[in-house]
Amino acid sequence: MTRCGGKLLLIAAALLLGACPATAEDAQVNTIQDIFRHLRTCWKPPPPAKARPLDITVVVSFNRSGNILGHPRITYESAEASDDDRLQYRIAVMEALQRCTPMPFTDAMAGAAAGRPFTIQFRSRKTSPPTQERRA
Repeated sequence: MTRCGGKLLLIAAALLLGACPATAEDAQVNTIQDIFRHLRTCWKPPPPAKARPLDITVVVSFNRSGNILGHPRITYESAEASDDDRLQYRIAVMEALQRCTPMPFTDAMAGAAAGRPFTIQFRSRKTSPPTQERRA
């Protein structure tokens, strides 16, 4: 990660850690699909006037009580995004996690999800550009 990119991630993480838990839908989270559904209810991408649409992926873990365990880690951002776009989307991801935590796990799901990393994709582009992937 570039030096500037590292600073942007630290700013976004600081926003997450310094905030109070927020409220999201109170529906109980009982399956892995419920985790993703619950997070989608909290996702609010930046308006187009602030940042161009991009895709961003974060890896996050939760403890049994539904709070974030450790630090969320950004693992993917659209390549064509500017540093300003990336910052706006990192902030939006951290705000979504704030709104959704603590995750309202059922007792069974709390035990199953605790400590497991979840890879969450936040997509704001209508379509993703084709990748330059080569297959062997």
